Amino acid sequence: MSFLLFQTSLALYLLATAAYLVFFFSEKAQIRKNARLLFVLAFALHSVTIIVRYFEAGHTPITTRHETISFFAWSLGCGYLSFCWRYEVKNLGAFVSLLVLTLMTMAAFASREIVSLSPLLQSGWLPAHASLSILAYGFFALAGIGGLMYLLQERTIKRKRFGLFYSRLPSLETLDKLNHHCLSVGFPLLTLGMITGSLWAKQALGSYWHWDPKETWTLITWLLYAGLIHQRFTVGWRGRQAAWLSIAALVVALFTYWGVSVFFAGYHGNFS
Repeated sequence: MSFLLFQTSLALYLLATAAYLVFFFSEKAQIRKNARLLFVLAFALHSVTIIVRYFEAGHTPITTRHETISFFAWSLGCGYLSFCWRYEVKNLGAFVSLLVLTLMTMAAFASREIVSLSPLLQSGWLPAHASLSILAYGFFALAGIGGLMYLLQERTIKRKRFGLFYSRLPSLETLDKLNHHCLSVGFPLLTLGMITGSLWAKQALGSYWHWDPKETWTLITWLLYAGLIHQRFTVGWRGRQAAWLSIAALVVALFTYWGVSVFFAGYHGNFS
């Protein structure tokens, strides 16, 4: 059942992405309305897919590569819709839906086999730790997309070439609000993810911290975002500086999320 639901949500994301891209060039309000409706429907069905997968697997479906990539795509969609609920963001959907579609396609090519949990993962801390951490990365990915759009828009304005991108990208002020929103939500989520992970490690392995490669890189990621939060809310970093650092921090976060399990051995390899 979850397979059929996943394929249907993937198809809806594809249609939403196509509609958003058509709107990007045509700027017809009805197309944008349809694109957003398709994205909301895809996200809702994706949510149902995760719930059904939970009952099929008998545990929270965020342990295999297929499940974690799918949940990452869901987290990005969640961040996007949470921001759109409060602000009007011109053409952000075209960028977000394209990335969500890419992630869903990657998940589609990964093995969908339901794998029994190892003794280490058979813990009530699993859904709290893993879901909070991946949800945080979803918000950070949205901040990175906003940072890229900010730099594109700023470059257009500085060069005074008011062409395609200038008229279609959100204002610099709106993109800066997006960065603020994503950091304000993503950083506490990552912090809670680290805390629940430490409590889990204490319960399962006897101590709160083991300098596992994943733990170390998560700490590096946390410190990087903590620095960005400090510079933004204390020193007053805005705009271009925040955009560049959001992109750089996202690269580190994605390496922590995917790269560490590929290049380093550790007990967190169970999540890949």
